[in-house]
Amino acid sequence: MLHAKDKSPINFQRVCQKDGEEVAWEDLVRGYEYERGRFVVLTKEDIATAALEKTRRIDILDFVEGSAIDDRFFDKPYYLLPAKGGDMAYALLREAVRESKRIGIAKFVLRDTQHLAAVEVVGEALVLSTLRFADELVDVESLRLPRTPTLKKKELQMATTLVENLADEWQPEKYTDDYNDNLMKVIKAKMKGKQAHLIPEERPRDANVVDLMERLRQSLDASHGKRGGGKKTHAAARHRKTAKATKRSSSRRRHVA
Repeated sequence: MLHAKDKSPINFQRVCQKDGEEVAWEDLVRGYEYERGRFVVLTKEDIATAALEKTRRIDILDFVEGSAIDDRFFDKPYYLLPAKGGDMAYALLREAVRESKRIGIAKFVLRDTQHLAAVEVVGEALVLSTLRFADELVDVESLRLPRTPTLKKKELQMATTLVENLADEWQPEKYTDDYNDNLMKVIKAKMKGKQAHLIPEERPRDANVVDLMERLRQSLDASHGKRGGGKKTHAAARHRKTAKATKRSSSRRRHVA
């Protein structure tokens, strides 16, 4: 964030909601809100009492089948590197995990916070992915999810055909951040004193409820047109309208950053 007048970076302040005054770091305390607007103040001693031992150790507790872990538990992945003189132990653990075809479940402490993690083999690297604890997941029972209705065979066949027409091999480099790419084009153009001319993607938005079956037919037509002259399904052949089909990218959890 910059000041529009002189392009100077902006500093953010800590302001008290009650009196509107800025609060210095030394005047801040930590608190836990147990009711709306009511807090228990925690001192440094309280936090120190609850704090876990700070170590650089990753404690593996169990080895489990990878397929048993719900993808919702996975968060951020990190490469693990051996410490000086630890190459042999690193390689031994890596190959043992690889042979077992299991994933290590571990705990470690980072910045006073304990994390749950999965340790697995990706190529020649051990990769640690932080996991969410069970109580951090939303209870599915609390959500209003539609029940499976009585589906007509024709409707289900059309939806299944759409999925099959968009079937492809997983190629992560194929999917890019379009917004970020466009933003960088704008930035590079401005650095050269020019204006970027980007072609906006035309995607009509209708406020009314969309007929899902009609949208599926349009998507099938578009899918066939994009793949160029392949066989047309019976449903797609009856409808000549064109629509831009949006591919569903299967965002799996084991991307290492």
